[in-house]
Amino acid sequence: MTDSLRQAALDYHALPTPGKLSVELTTPAETQEDLSLAYSPGVAEPVREIAKDPEAAYRYTGKGNLVAVISNGTAILGLGNLGPLASKPVMEGKSLLFKRFADINSVDIEVEAPSPERFIETVAAIANTFGGINLEDIKAPECFQIEEALIQRCSVPIFHDDQHGTAIVTVAGMLNALEIQGKNIEDARIVCLGAGAAATACCKLLLCAGAKKEQITMLDSRGVIHSGRSDINAYKGEWARDTEMRTLDDAIEGADVFLGVSGPDLLSADQLAHMADKPVVFACSNPNPEIAPELAHATRDDLIMATGRSDYPNQVNNVLCFPFIFRGALDVRATSINEHMKLAAIEAIRKLAREEVPEEVRAGYGGVEMAFGPSYILPKPTDPRLLPEVAAAVAKAAVDSGAARLPYPEHYPLKPL
Repeated sequence: MTDSLRQAALDYHALPTPGKLSVELTTPAETQEDLSLAYSPGVAEPVREIAKDPEAAYRYTGKGNLVAVISNGTAILGLGNLGPLASKPVMEGKSLLFKRFADINSVDIEVEAPSPERFIETVAAIANTFGGINLEDIKAPECFQIEEALIQRCSVPIFHDDQHGTAIVTVAGMLNALEIQGKNIEDARIVCLGAGAAATACCKLLLCAGAKKEQITMLDSRGVIHSGRSDINAYKGEWARDTEMRTLDDAIEGADVFLGVSGPDLLSADQLAHMADKPVVFACSNPNPEIAPELAHATRDDLIMATGRSDYPNQVNNVLCFPFIFRGALDVRATSINEHMKLAAIEAIRKLAREEVPEEVRAGYGGVEMAFGPSYILPKPTDPRLLPEVAAAVAKAAVDSGAARLPYPEHYPLKPL
């Protein structure tokens, strides 16, 4: 990062007021009567109603439109384990995105927890304050244990965005890319470089979308995850293959798809050259991808490529899904975010990429032409159709799958956002 950009980033977070969030009032608080209703003695009435029926909290408090963004700071962006307090700017940023894109109120919570068990106990104890919980920047494999335990213990949706948000957008883009390349997910040979939270979630969701497990080869920093290895945990063990392949050179030969969720410059031009005709390359390491797009396109003129960066086409960006998934889940008071809801989000995002791009979106990107094809496999984050389309699809899937406590609204979204 240049010195000027670094300073601009620091100034953005410090000026004119430190941080990116504030609290606003939603009811009058000007007169003595207002204050007597807001607090004592008037506040006793909703207290009594909620004590009689906990569901009344959705009527008399902001719970139904409130999400907690929670981290222990053990895997902050690409910066590693820098501690809970250092994660606060990221958690505030996530809360900003919830408000900006889906009008969801959010509060960031950074937990000092030396063990997964302590983190689980802390979050479970406060979960009912919120309509949903977004977990963020928690290292693997602890993140799997944490999410699984909280899903079991909490009655509100628990969503680890580093896993599932990444997976939803990745799978949506990958299905579109394979379609453009004349391939299908059922037959594709997939190489996944990386075996952490995002990689595992992506591969699991690819299976839900039709991929075959025997067609997926996953690698960690020591090579192919195969059945002969004794140095892998149970989460990696789910992806162990009975194979003679040991290295990326072995795995990449003839592969249709490369999914990189690992680190910079780990896919060489020579390895790319050995992929199948019309390959799909998702090099999602940030800020530097597994292979630079310039090098990739110079090596192969028949590929479709995506990265995690906004300055290249086909950005895999979690903001395409997580605000709208929570919007849909909150609006039908879902108790979880299940696979049906994730697949519904995938289909809604895929469909939007096929439709004509609104002029306002093109204008925001310098007026460049955008149309479904090799350089446009995912909609842009500023596309205003994401909110109604994805949220509606998720809400309906929640109702259809039995995860919702409210019926699907007759007119959806419930209000213009």
